[in-house]
Amino acid sequence: MSAKDAYPLLEADLLPLSIGAALLGTGGGGNPYVGMLRSRELLRKGATVDILPLEALPDDAWIGEVGGIGAPVVGVEKIEQGEECYCAMRAVEDVAKVKMSALICAEIGGANSMEPVITAAQAGLPVIDGDGMGRAFPEVQMTTFFIYGAKPAPAAIADDKGNTVVFRDVVDMYWLERFARDTSVAMGAAAGLAIAPMRMDFVRRTAVPNTMTQALQIGRTVLDARARRLDVVDRVIATTGATLFFTGKITDIRRELKGGFARGEAKIAGSGDWQGCEGRIAIQNENLVLWVDGTPVIMVPDLIINLDLETGEPITTEVLRYGQRVAVIGLPVHDLMKTPEAMAVVGPQAFGYPDLTFTPLALGPVHG
Repeated sequence: MSAKDAYPLLEADLLPLSIGAALLGTGGGGNPYVGMLRSRELLRKGATVDILPLEALPDDAWIGEVGGIGAPVVGVEKIEQGEECYCAMRAVEDVAKVKMSALICAEIGGANSMEPVITAAQAGLPVIDGDGMGRAFPEVQMTTFFIYGAKPAPAAIADDKGNTVVFRDVVDMYWLERFARDTSVAMGAAAGLAIAPMRMDFVRRTAVPNTMTQALQIGRTVLDARARRLDVVDRVIATTGATLFFTGKITDIRRELKGGFARGEAKIAGSGDWQGCEGRIAIQNENLVLWVDGTPVIMVPDLIINLDLETGEPITTEVLRYGQRVAVIGLPVHDLMKTPEAMAVVGPQAFGYPDLTFTPLALGPVHG
């Protein structure tokens, strides 16, 4: 399958998509399995969703960006009503006086890979093969769209109770994050967010390309390796160009819901080549920094991914638990997230680590 071709998203694609999105989500983006189930029900009821390449639509087509906002740990128990992002998108259309031609992911990570699929199925729209991060990040402003000039308003947020709040005039993307975050906390720390419509020519320049297809291919790799009883972690590394940075057992996990985020850290006792070493991962919805024996070895914006050592299943931060045996791999983020403009928004300093200097990971060899 070529990333340049449009294709229908089938029910059989949803499981591999959710697995690949969980891996790219670096621990965040919401529970991918729940998102997969919600998407599956819509397809079983007859909805159809096409995945379009970035080249498919004319420059003046309007594109909507939607996604869940809140703390992923809340989504384990607080199931969405189902139309939060749809209601938010329709509210934005009403205020902006436009109609969307397609939707795109705010972030490919976790359940947020499924939110545009769900909303597109409800609205009868296609989904663009790309997103605004190439991974998941915890804050609204941390997308390539906002970094490179998307307008912060009008935007809208909707909850499971039928409430929709529209932000008509917002000074900048940081104020949108503040207003949306505070509103999502009032809504129960889980809601659907839609930002201002974007022209297709702008999206084409600023989106991380082909990430829906990338997530599908990663998920298929995982499922194929399991079926053939291969080492799943090795196969993921070989097909993505990731690097293995640590293996071990979770010995301590601390999480707290603070300011609309799940914050904390995980400690890992090393095994194999890292026997006797200690790993530590900082968490803010997503994995932010991996230290090995006190030395930072991977940090945002590069991807830090926890995989189950036996099954290769990506482990999201809300389900990390004591005793899990994990492989921690690192994957370079897309170049759009490495520019000076992007580093000011998604680099380690933006997350409160002033002493860390970002050293980008190199892509390893990729084998089919």
